[in-house]
Amino acid sequence: MQEHRIRIGVDIGGTFTDFVIFDEVECFVKSFKLLSTPLAPEQAVLDGIDKILSSIGSDNKQAVLVHGSTVATNTLIERKGARCALITTRGFKDVLKIGRQARTMIYGFCTDNSVSLLDDDRCFEISERIASGGDILESLAVDEIPNLIYELRQNKVRSVAVSLLFSFNYPKHEQIIAEELRNAGFFVSISTEVAPEFREFERASTTLVNAYVTPILDEYIGRLGDKLPDDVKRFRVMQSNGGTISASEARIMGVNSIFSGPAGGVVGALCVSQMSGIDQIITLDMGGTSTDVSLLPGDTKLTTESVVGGIPIRLPMIDIHAVGAGGGSIAYVDVGGALKVGPMSAGANPGPACYGLGGNHPTVTDANLVLGRILPEQFLGGKMKVDETLAHDVLTQLGKQAKLDQSSEFTIAQTAALGIIQVTNAHMERALRLISVQRGYDPRDFTLVAFGGAGGLHVCELARALRIRQAVVPRGASTMSALGMIGADVIKDYVRTIMLPGDTSYSELLRRIKIMVIRAQKDMETEIISEDNICLQTTLDVRYRGQSYELNVPLTQDYQSDFHRAHLQAYGHSDYDAPLEIVNLRLRCIGLVSAVPIPKTESSTTDLSSAHVGNGPILLSGEIINANIYSGDLLEPGHVIVGPGLIVYSDTTVLISYEDRAVVDSWYNLVLDVGTPDNGEVALYE
Repeated sequence: MQEHRIRIGVDIGGTFTDFVIFDEVECFVKSFKLLSTPLAPEQAVLDGIDKILSSIGSDNKQAVLVHGSTVATNTLIERKGARCALITTRGFKDVLKIGRQARTMIYGFCTDNSVSLLDDDRCFEISERIASGGDILESLAVDEIPNLIYELRQNKVRSVAVSLLFSFNYPKHEQIIAEELRNAGFFVSISTEVAPEFREFERASTTLVNAYVTPILDEYIGRLGDKLPDDVKRFRVMQSNGGTISASEARIMGVNSIFSGPAGGVVGALCVSQMSGIDQIITLDMGGTSTDVSLLPGDTKLTTESVVGGIPIRLPMIDIHAVGAGGGSIAYVDVGGALKVGPMSAGANPGPACYGLGGNHPTVTDANLVLGRILPEQFLGGKMKVDETLAHDVLTQLGKQAKLDQSSEFTIAQTAALGIIQVTNAHMERALRLISVQRGYDPRDFTLVAFGGAGGLHVCELARALRIRQAVVPRGASTMSALGMIGADVIKDYVRTIMLPGDTSYSELLRRIKIMVIRAQKDMETEIISEDNICLQTTLDVRYRGQSYELNVPLTQDYQSDFHRAHLQAYGHSDYDAPLEIVNLRLRCIGLVSAVPIPKTESSTTDLSSAHVGNGPILLSGEIINANIYSGDLLEPGHVIVGPGLIVYSDTTVLISYEDRAVVDSWYNLVLDVGTPDNGEVALYE
């Protein structure tokens, strides 16, 4: 009997859990959403998988599940991780408290710059010392380990991070400690397995994050894995670097999945955009809890300097910046009378007031509903009821708190709603400027790709603010993260600190990276990836001698010139005569996965009458207008819609204004020509 192979992508969000299914036999892609179940996140996943498998008639189903989870992210942000401890070289127990001695608010007298995951009484020391070159200055005091185990048990520690000075050049001491602690029943995370590179603060911090979140993620994956149907033959987890790993590896390296959901969206958006011939994009992923933005100058852009919940993480991740501005973000009036939005979110339960689940806080979704930009009868394809009256009531109350006056044109609720949208857009515009203008890129050279359940309602105004003339809302925008997951490659990253002069020969660098290549190939064998489907990418971390931080450039024979150009791009200057220093060798091993085919359909019609479903009042540009409403699911390639209007899909809505025009391309994506001012430059600062 022929196997019926399917791939299932699952992305758990703060409000909805998204599912995308690719049927490899019948070659189709479909998606749907379920409300998330925050108290038991796996329940929504299991319900969705049961729904998918029951719809397939074959008795020989072979499903691959690729899962993006917010469990690790929420665990870190909400400080609900495992009770853990840190073991360091004697004399360095304060490494996390000292950090980089940076003050985030340099003029504040009462700021607390210490952000930690554990108390001082759970930082322990052990006698040993490795020199910077890897020589043993002091042997490991093995006889101190039993007393450490006793202290850990007395402090009811469950998980232990071990980060010794210069251990990346001599890992044996950490390995000995780890073996003893694991035999004693502790979960152990050692820096030479998590982040084997120099910078003791970031290395210790990353190792501690892994120790903090992994036991919680391990429990979640274990519960989900135990309940998965037998038809699910493989279970993979999305990583922050844009690739996937096996569920078994995710259960010991949870730090790799901190940004797994947003990373899936970036991968999916780039794939969809490149089909349309668009390479340079800025992604805007607006979900229920947050908005995630990323700039992609032709490919995914990685960073090793991420900070999540105030904690630095020194691992390769897609460069994503998140702000607390989503559909469920709560609006309120602060003590000074100013209107604020986020970062707190109403989540899935009770959710926005209009959900009717007991929520009594006004949210961005409530604001869009009151402004007529969300149609109550069409929300989630009509499968979920929303109550405009409830939204109107909480916004009226908010407006009174803000001392808003009812004008002759608008109600207090409508005025408050406009304010909420303006504040929310300001948050997102600031994030978009941070990843573009403030990093040396002109946003006008990019296309803004909006997805997530709420992205289409804000994309045109944000593009206009940045003078971006073209935006794209992909088909299936609200489930883009899950789509990216089922097409994501298997990716593993490796690093080795070398500290060599910048005139080191290309052949010598290839020789030094060879041992990393051998390890990567062995790891890919365990992932059942054939040698023909393995792609290697080698890069260097380089800096001018005397600098504190470095830039990543490809490992080529002309890597020096690449660095000078990268420095000019990032900082506006470079010095070709200054000596260079190579800090790290990096290897990215990619196990290629067959792409999800999205069929192309040639333009066939320009008649919009079948997709035009009526008119409705919306508040836009300071007036209430009777706007055209179109069914997005009835649009065909070749259709052109001139604003203002609403394009309503079963799972999202797109708002276009007077100056905008939407064209449906051959892949059913909405390509938006955004009306922008003809003169003026993009403001560098607000």
